[in-house]
Amino acid sequence: MSLSARSNSSGICYLVGAGPGDPGLLTLRGRECLEQADVVIYDYLANPELLRHASPDAERIYAGKTSGRHAMKQEETNALLLAKAREGKRVVRLKGGDPYVFGRGGEEAAELAAAGIPFEIVPGVSSVVAGPAYAGIPLTHRENNAMFTVFTGHVVEGKKPTGVDFAAIASAPGTKVMLMGVENLALVTKELISHGMDGETPSALIRWATTGRQQTLTGPLSTIATLAAERKFQAPAVAVFGDVVHLRDTLSWFESQPLFGKRIAVTRAAGKQAGTLLGSLRMLGADAFELPTIRIEPPQEKMPLVEAISGIRGYDWIVFTSPNGVEAFFTAFYTAHDDAREIGGARIAAIGNGSAARIREFRIGIDLIPKEFVAESLIDSFKEIDVENLRILLPRAAGARDLLAVELEKLGAIVDDVPVYRTVPETADLSGGIARFREEGADLITFTSASTATHFMALELPLPENLQTASIGPVTSAEMRRLGLPISLESARHDIPGLVEAILKFYK
Repeated sequence: MSLSARSNSSGICYLVGAGPGDPGLLTLRGRECLEQADVVIYDYLANPELLRHASPDAERIYAGKTSGRHAMKQEETNALLLAKAREGKRVVRLKGGDPYVFGRGGEEAAELAAAGIPFEIVPGVSSVVAGPAYAGIPLTHRENNAMFTVFTGHVVEGKKPTGVDFAAIASAPGTKVMLMGVENLALVTKELISHGMDGETPSALIRWATTGRQQTLTGPLSTIATLAAERKFQAPAVAVFGDVVHLRDTLSWFESQPLFGKRIAVTRAAGKQAGTLLGSLRMLGADAFELPTIRIEPPQEKMPLVEAISGIRGYDWIVFTSPNGVEAFFTAFYTAHDDAREIGGARIAAIGNGSAARIREFRIGIDLIPKEFVAESLIDSFKEIDVENLRILLPRAAGARDLLAVELEKLGAIVDDVPVYRTVPETADLSGGIARFREEGADLITFTSASTATHFMALELPLPENLQTASIGPVTSAEMRRLGLPISLESARHDIPGLVEAILKFYK
């Protein structure tokens, strides 16, 4: 049964696996649950960027646990799940990895079942397999083994191991994978060796697996704990013991990506606006994280847009200058009309591939894209067209540069410069990016518009020494200079793919 098919009066809880850290590893079903949730209760190891899939109106509650620190005790979490579901709400319990793999999801499901509350389990990609895979270590290999054993390292009661049969683990053939055991690694390795495992068994630790923060440490079983202590290797980490660790030498793929190890802060509008650039940088191995500085909101004065939409057939050209403008315009257009043909005979111009791509998503053709993705280039293109007495609509951000409107009017056009959205400072930090920047800084900060630079400076964050920045184009760079920000690189092509290409060249 789909989420939308349920009655709002009937509460339900979805125990959703968030995956191991890479937001791209969330399942489609998990995303569907988040999109329609009334409440999201999430853990420490659930990437907070996944919260962007939830509705802005959804309640978000942090129930994370780290070693020795609990935002919420398990009993309190269980009670909260019951209470929210009894209110008739769709509750998503977002858990790192898979809910049923050392995630206490079984306990939470049992509580829901005992209370007679409907629930669904949405499995997630577990770090058991994802961590080693991203480190270049297959858990099974025909030439090495045909099985693997998984156990928890959270086994200490005082100084004594409990709850794990080390004799059975040590004697089992194949690979061994341990979760939640970095703090007890010395005790665990000692127990495994004392029960018969060879001290020279190849071993690996993978920290923050599947993310750009990933670290991998290898060594023999007998000394891996000492190496981890020397390197101050801390949780969260996955441990792998077995001959397959040697395959990392030839199968390591993620850590060899061109931007691996580079921490890049992406200043964009919060939520989906950051997705394309973040995804592109992460595919290249970067530790890219969202630093939301602006939020897109409707214009304060709505009548100019209403009047433009009602008289849309009277325009000869509609000029889009940003994907946000495209989104806001067509949202308003399809609120008033249910037929794309109502747009009339207006020709369409777009500055930049991003704007053009968004227009095409609405099944609208494009008549003009300037060679350079700036207003000046579009003006040059219109100089080759007779626009005298033609009506041109500019649906764009409130407060945008007046250059385009002024120059088109000089060419004889009748221009309606209509605000369809506005940018306001983002005060929330749902993704945790602002807190992370305060603590860790970044190797590079990207700016994709003048407004992101303006609002970034308004956050008054501590700037790293030797700050390096990336600008998407000359208009953004001009604002950065005005603000006193250095410009380490400027994209030759003023769109997201061009910016990514420039960053790659910069680091090469």
